[in-house]
Amino acid sequence: MFERFTTEARVAVIGAQEFARESTASRIEPQHVFLGVLDAADDSLKALLADEGYTVDTVKAEISKKNALGDADAQALETIGIDLSAVRASLDASFGEGALDRSTADKRSWFGKKTGHIAFAPASKKALELSLREAIARKDSEIRCQHLLLGLIRGADDGFTALVVNPDHLRARIIEALSDAA
Repeated sequence: MFERFTTEARVAVIGAQEFARESTASRIEPQHVFLGVLDAADDSLKALLADEGYTVDTVKAEISKKNALGDADAQALETIGIDLSAVRASLDASFGEGALDRSTADKRSWFGKKTGHIAFAPASKKALELSLREAIARKDSEIRCQHLLLGLIRGADDGFTALVVNPDHLRARIIEALSDAA
């Protein structure tokens, strides 16, 4: 399948692995593929995505916001008698500074630890497969970043749908851009 990927699409998939590694994820999730596409896309696709509010920086900030334990979490825990500051302090004392925020990279398999390889999550694999189907349905001979996005939207998991506010609208814009380019 990867032989049908354009150079940009290949760079996006490689970038997804880098974004996953950077965030110390144990698997390449659809959000990492999205970041890879945002980073590797051509200027016209980047402009379209930026117009919709999606850039590498905005998506990273949104992911970070969703993954962090913030004030709202602390308040929610406090209502049931748990002090998040005390939990953090206890964990830091027992397991070292930043124990709660520590990497999940150690959850990777032996092969992953030795080679640095990060496996694709099932939802990411499905999105890549769907990108091929999107290209075939359009009778396109290659898989571009636009097809990767269409695959992500079509196979949207909870993490991706939390990032993309209106996937149907984005899908329509991407299809329009693909049609204009043809």
